Amino acid sequence: MKLMFISDIHGSSYYAKKAIDKFEEEEADYIILLGDILYHGPRNSLPKEYDPKEVIKLVNGLKGKIICVRGNCDAEVDQMVLEFPIMSDYNTVFYNNKRIFVTHGHLFNEQNMPPLVDGDILIHGHTHLPVAKMIDNKYIFNPGSISLPKENNPNSYGIMENDQFIIKDFQGNIIKSIEIK
Repeated sequence: MKLMFISDIHGSSYYAKKAIDKFEEEEADYIILLGDILYHGPRNSLPKEYDPKEVIKLVNGLKGKIICVRGNCDAEVDQMVLEFPIMSDYNTVFYNNKRIFVTHGHLFNEQNMPPLVDGDILIHGHTHLPVAKMIDNKYIFNPGSISLPKENNPNSYGIMENDQFIIKDFQGNIIKSIEIK
């Protein structure tokens, strides 16, 4: 199974389209949205081609292929227009006998870890920074932000396949990767 992770669309139809194109190009089985889908948030600038209504159409078109968690910029009103569940603070996915704890990152993160056991994986967004590392026998991944990356990082997404987590930019360059043992 091949999983694609994207975070922090923040209403950018431009980057939502690019992410969907990469989903098709990568031939991933599912997209896992790590929150902050439609609203740009009061601390962020407007992203390129800010158009939440277009983002709604784009992501609803893949509703059967999306697993999603709520970001700090997502609200119940967003759930009214999205055709897949978004209001869970976390979700659990299993991949090659590994438990993946998926969350946005504003509640659970490296500084406030969920209850995990050795070998488990925490995947979150929120910081807009790409991360692929292991701490205390637990994996921590963040695909970065597809629309509003921080600290001069490129717009990025994550792919999990063949026991690897790979963070890529939209040109296909690998930014970070780690083997999942």
